[in-house]
Order: sequence, then C-alpha cells, then structure tokens
Amino acid sequence: MYIMYRIKNKFILLLAVAVALVTSCNDLEDLNINPNGVDPATADLNLLLPTIEVGIGQTVLNLGFGDLGGVMQHTQYDGWSGGHNDYDWDDTDQSWSSYYGILRNNDEFYRKAVEGEYEFHQGISLVMRAYVFGYIADLWGDAPYTEALNAEDGSEFFKPKFDDQQTIYEGILADLEEANTLLSKDESMYDNIDVVQDVLFQGDVTKWRKFANSLALRYYMRLSVKSPGVAEAGITKITSDPDKYPLILDVADDANIDFIGTSPADSWPTNIVYDTDLSSNYFRTKMCSTLIEELQSLDDPRIGVWANKIEIPLKLVDGEGIDVIIDGVRNLSQDVINEKYTNETGADPDFDPEYVGIPPSFISAPIYNLNPNLPQGRYNPHCSQLNDMYKKTSGEYLLMRIMSAAEVNFILAEASINNWTSGGSAEDYYNAGVQQSMNAWGVGDDYADYITRAPYSGLESVINQKWIASWTAAAEAWFDYRRTGLPDLQTGELAKREALPLRFYYHFDNEIAKNPENAGVAIDKLEPTAFIGNDETNNSAWSRMWLLQGTGLPY
Repeated sequence: MYIMYRIKNKFILLLAVAVALVTSCNDLEDLNINPNGVDPATADLNLLLPTIEVGIGQTVLNLGFGDLGGVMQHTQYDGWSGGHNDYDWDDTDQSWSSYYGILRNNDEFYRKAVEGEYEFHQGISLVMRAYVFGYIADLWGDAPYTEALNAEDGSEFFKPKFDDQQTIYEGILADLEEANTLLSKDESMYDNIDVVQDVLFQGDVTKWRKFANSLALRYYMRLSVKSPGVAEAGITKITSDPDKYPLILDVADDANIDFIGTSPADSWPTNIVYDTDLSSNYFRTKMCSTLIEELQSLDDPRIGVWANKIEIPLKLVDGEGIDVIIDGVRNLSQDVINEKYTNETGADPDFDPEYVGIPPSFISAPIYNLNPNLPQGRYNPHCSQLNDMYKKTSGEYLLMRIMSAAEVNFILAEASINNWTSGGSAEDYYNAGVQQSMNAWGVGDDYADYITRAPYSGLESVINQKWIASWTAAAEAWFDYRRTGLPDLQTGELAKREALPLRFYYHFDNEIAKNPENAGVAIDKLEPTAFIGNDETNNSAWSRMWLLQGTGLPY
C-alpha cells in the first residue's frame, strides 16, 4: 500500500482567501468556521455567494496564471521556478483541500436555497458545484463525489470513497441539465436575488443559464475522445435547440470577476502596490518564448496588451571587447557574448528588438539574454516583462476569467469539424472565437486584418488560437493539450520529465494518509506512462487517468 512507502510530517500552507467565511480544512470531516466571519449556518444565503464565486475565480486564476501557465508555456519564472517552469511536482504539492472548502460553502448555500424554495439560487449552486467538481476530476482523476460533503451525517462518511472520474463527469452534466431547467423562467419569477452579492453576473438569470450550458458544452467536449458517442449526443442536443440551451457567445456574457484592489488578498497577484520587493511576482514572471514567438509570427495585437517591449535591445556588432549601450541599445561583440553568456548557458542571445521571452525550462533563466541584474528574480531589461497594467491591483483587463465566449466558440468550431453541430461552420465559429478573444482584450478593431494572417485551417488552428486566448486561464489549454496533443509543445532542458505532465499527484498528507484504502484503489487504477520516472507508484503526474486511457493521447 502506498502509505507504507512514505512517512512524512509536514505543515501544509493552504491558499487563504480573505473574504472566505469558511476556511478550507485538511480532512473532509472537518468544518472550520472563520471566527471573524459570518456563521454560514445562520447567514443569509446571499452573503455566502461572493465567497464561493471569488473562491472559484481565484482558484482558476492561480492555476492558469500560475504553474499551468508555465506548463502551457505562456509564462516562465526567472527565479524559484521549479514548479512553474519545470513541473517539478510530487505528492507534497497540489492539494484539493481548498476545492472541497469551496464545495462545503456551496453545499450550505444549496441547502439554504432548497429550504427557502429559491430556484435561482438552487440553479446557480448546481452550476458552481459542477464547476468545482469538474476541476477536481480534471486535475486529479477519481475523487470523493457521491460521499463527499457528508461528514456531518456520521463517521461512515469520514473516509469517502473515490468515485470514478467518469461518474463525476456524468454527475456534472446531470447537475447542469437541472440547472438549465431551474434557470429557464422569467427573471421576475425568482425571489431574493441580490445583485450586489452576485459578483459574477449581478443576478442576471439569463447569463447564469448561458454559463450552465456553456459549461456542459465544455464537458461534453472533454469527453470527445474517450466517449465520442456521449459527446456527440450532448453537443448535438445543445446546439440544435439554442432557445432551450442558450450559450455564452459574446464577450458581454463572459464569466469574469473583477478585483477590488484594496488589500493584498483582493488584488491582482503580481501587483507591486502591496508587493514592492524587486524579486516580487511581477518581476519574477516573464513571458515564455513559445507564446511570444507565436504571437510575433502572427503579428498578433494582443502581444502589446500582455507584454512590454524590452527596455534595452541587444545588438551584435563587429569588433572585440565591446559591451556598451548606445541610443538605448546594448552593443555587444561576439567575444563578450561568448565570455559572459554562451559558454555559461549553451544558448545564443535573442536579438529581437521588441519582444523576448524566456525559453521553457531554460537552465539559466535568471541570467537569460545577458541580464545584468542579479541575483535571481530581478528586473531584466533584455527580456519582456508583463505589461505595466499587471503591476496594478485592479483594472479593466485584470480579471478572474472563469469562462469566455472565445472558448465556447472554439468548442463549437471543434464540434463542427466532427459534424456534431447544426448551423454555423467550423470556420465561422473559429472566426467568432478569434473575434471574441480580441474583443475581450480591447483589440477587436484589428480583427479583420489579423484573421487574414491567422485563417482557419482545421483542428490545429482552432486549438492553437484557443491556447492563445487562454492567457491567464491556461488550465483549459492544458486540458485541451491532454485531449488532442495540441499545441505541439516541447519540454526544455530542466524539465522534470521529457514530456508535459498529465495530472496532479494525490497529496500524501491530505488525500492519501487520511483515506489510504480508497486512495489506494484510485491510484491502482491510474495507468503509468513511459515518463513515470522514479515515482514509486502509479500516483504520478505522468500517469493516465480514465479520461486518457486507451486514447493514445497526448503521447
């Protein structure tokens, strides 16, 4: 049994959400009440809503702009980079404790909605439940589902079984179907809607309904390779009846949450207002060369929204012993480059005059491109920093991006390639996806010219543009990569394995040691790949979960 392989004692630092009413706990039977917050047992259900929504939003952002942004080569860190750049993960890293914390809050919200016969609240609770359980299944595989959140009902639920990943997906889709029905009435027929507390859609029933169906579309597509019959039937059902199943198709309906920006906990994570250290998240986070070069190849206007041009370009000049800045350009002779850089890193500098990204899993990220500012994590004038807006605490584009019209249109484009839709063509949906992404980032006026440089050309073009559009929300790009093998991303020299990871490890202390028998069953069902390396059991980031088994993907 796996527990016999590992004996560890660790304190686990969990993500703290300042607005949370109920904190996450390390075991499914614990329910911890924030002594400074409102007791959820007595609180009006609307007061619970922003806690749940912000918890979801921060979770998605922390994944998509955090380590999964590194895996999908949107960003790279130039210091303290192992988990981000190199996926140097193990069973002491990611834990689902905070996810179940959100679900406990949501379960209390749902109970109150049923007691008060509030159908709007029941519907949106089912959507949020589906969203969080979906992420748990996506990230880990099998997990507590049917017996989760029942610890108050007795000790028999203290060690819940791990349900099959397939069972969780089926439950998610059933919840979303019920949510669509609950949210199908005229808005005037619902009681107790608080537009202030609903920080996601401000009580707009139609937008919540679109979100429910768009999320169902996401999960039908998630099943498209493993269970194509289920996926086809579900997508056909949704797309053939748009009145019954409205979708998020325009950026105005995007599921986003703003940052308040008045404290570290409610501000954009790379802001330099509350984190003034020169080794802060802002200065540590750099653009990855994979994304930069793709954006440059397409002359993509989003590049200037996401990244700054380099402050001091490099220029190779003739001569010897030359290292001087002239008119804002650092002039270098080859012998100086060899001495200061190439011999140390085995790589040549990037002389691009505008945008330079750090290669994935690069061995010398702190000194990339002759960075003169050491130690690690300092400002690099020869590498593209994030756009200055990412120094701020809040802003028009600093959002927790939960689901977008761009994503939905790209899903429809892929479904159309499979002949699973009625109506628009794959090219039409592809074009709409590009347009909506550009609208979301304020460069929609450039669409007409851009689409001539990035025309539809089949599935690869769809997934490539979807990958670009997932900036700061790269978890979906990772899930697409696992399912399709696209984009064709290559690992770097410091990567823990010679392939991208496929899942998160079950956390030893939180998920295995406290429920060893059920965790052991789930681990035994994972299918190791050739990249499992020195992992002691199937509990590896390079093992295939049910969703990938038998598909031959992504490798």
